Amino acid sequence: MSVIPTRRSVLRGAAAAAAIPLAGSIATGSAFAASPAHRPVGLGPNVHVFDPSMGDAAIQAQVDAVFAAQAPNQFGTERYALAFKPGTYNVDVNVGFYTHVLGLGESPSDVVINGHVTVDAQWFDGNGTQDFWRSAENLTIVPPDGLERWAVAQAAPLRRVHVKGDMNLMPSPPGNGWSSGGYLADSVVDGQVNSGSQQQWLSRNDTIGSWTSSNWNMVFVGVEGAPDTSFPTPPYTTVDRTPVVREKPFLTVDRHGDYQVFVPALRRNSTGTSWAHGPAAGRSIPLSDFHVARPGDSAATINLALALGKHLLFTPGVYPLSAPLLVLRPGTVVLGLGLATLQAVHGNSLIEVADVDDVSVAGVILEAASPSSPVLLRVGNSFSRRNHSARPTAIFDVFPRIGGAVAGGTEVSIQIDSNDVIVDHVWAWRADHGLDGTVGWSVNPAGTGFLVNGDRVTAYGLFVEHHQKYEVLWNGNHGRTYFFQNEHPYDVPTQSAWKHGNTNGYAAYKVGDHVTEHHAWGLGSYCFFNLNADIYTDRAYEVPDTPGVVFTSLMTVCLNGAGGGGILHCINNTGDPVQNGFGTFNMKSYTNGVASV
Repeated sequence: MSVIPTRRSVLRGAAAAAAIPLAGSIATGSAFAASPAHRPVGLGPNVHVFDPSMGDAAIQAQVDAVFAAQAPNQFGTERYALAFKPGTYNVDVNVGFYTHVLGLGESPSDVVINGHVTVDAQWFDGNGTQDFWRSAENLTIVPPDGLERWAVAQAAPLRRVHVKGDMNLMPSPPGNGWSSGGYLADSVVDGQVNSGSQQQWLSRNDTIGSWTSSNWNMVFVGVEGAPDTSFPTPPYTTVDRTPVVREKPFLTVDRHGDYQVFVPALRRNSTGTSWAHGPAAGRSIPLSDFHVARPGDSAATINLALALGKHLLFTPGVYPLSAPLLVLRPGTVVLGLGLATLQAVHGNSLIEVADVDDVSVAGVILEAASPSSPVLLRVGNSFSRRNHSARPTAIFDVFPRIGGAVAGGTEVSIQIDSNDVIVDHVWAWRADHGLDGTVGWSVNPAGTGFLVNGDRVTAYGLFVEHHQKYEVLWNGNHGRTYFFQNEHPYDVPTQSAWKHGNTNGYAAYKVGDHVTEHHAWGLGSYCFFNLNADIYTDRAYEVPDTPGVVFTSLMTVCLNGAGGGGILHCINNTGDPVQNGFGTFNMKSYTNGVASV
């Protein structure tokens, strides 16, 4: 394989292009935006709700205008939700930054797009490795040419869709550029999925016609039609059933025009989608039971609503908060539309979930916007050991961000202290590129990306990058991870700055020394040290050597080109180095000190 360019460092200057504000005519002045008949009360100007009576041409104009503004707007402040009421539409939807496309039906079949719902990379010369922060869900997509394209990197989930055709996960034309890290859940693809140049991918509870191609790490959990495990040649890892999961809550509208949030039920040992055999099990919560937050709401205002028993819906926008939001009531739903972004501006945490049952936190970016926050999202506390297995709390599409748009720091991005929590797709990102003055070893400091102290925590799609200590530190027992993607920090200035004791660097994924049972499938850790400082980390993965700790399908990659530095061992003191240039190392499994390669 030829040397693969690293995702972002070589593109730092281009990636920091100035934000392009959305034209006022789109946000407030268009005929559609001004029409109360097409906008649910309280959802604000950046939720565009479409219905077939508008006409396809009018809808296409609105969709195209949002895309034109958002396509290159990597670190801007505009946020958009494009919501389609039940019906059939003949439109093409290009999905740019901070754009959330959603169908408002009870089933994906209720909203049919006779067209494409596309992520491509022409804004970045065909390189899809920065196609972050966008999503689509709850749609049927019927591409006229039979090919859907979703060429994404991190924080760009595709959920609860039915693609009536094939799907391509790389930019156009094929082979033009890389894509890097995607997530498909609760979806059906009738035809073939071609991952092409996509570097790594997780599919969970899907049904696919077939799959072709691979690069480093392709993982399938509870997927009907998935290829058999063949890691590392090709690097497919397949787990037949999903042990425990519930799907992300989503917004719906009924035939009377009333809005609800549907919360899918817990499933165990499942395969395929939640909706394959009729309406998904779960509960609907009327929008009147939510505090519908809009930019400008303070933490005090939101906390009062939560204390009064309201659920919480964030409309698209940026929310500077000087105190944490306190989620204390079992069953509370916290749901963001349009990649709503919460900013910690006073050294505070952002969301604190009590040690209670059945909370959902979904669809938000959590941003460090002050020099040091202790944690951005915490679930539970270190003093309780309650069992929540019957009604676990779940986190969906939550994306901590340190640097890139604003300077800031945090010690921990996500901390899980409760037992039995389900984590379904997170990307904790310490920025390696961004706007001027937001990125640097001491400018956007971040310690650990994902810290687990609770027992029986399950993670699907764990993306953690560039933190300065252990990227993942898992102290709880009986944990499970299905797919892990990591990059070590690019900007280590000296080896002495990234060292603890006599150990060079930090492991990307460390299981606590006292843990007796932990299982992980499909793990990839990469290094690219861009300051030519000859930086090494002693190992990518660090675990106790005990029979109950089992890692399956793990790999390391060095992307340093001709520069020095690298990863000296894959796991503990086992596995060949990847260093001083481009290289990969694969290991089929590791347990109790024994590796299978």
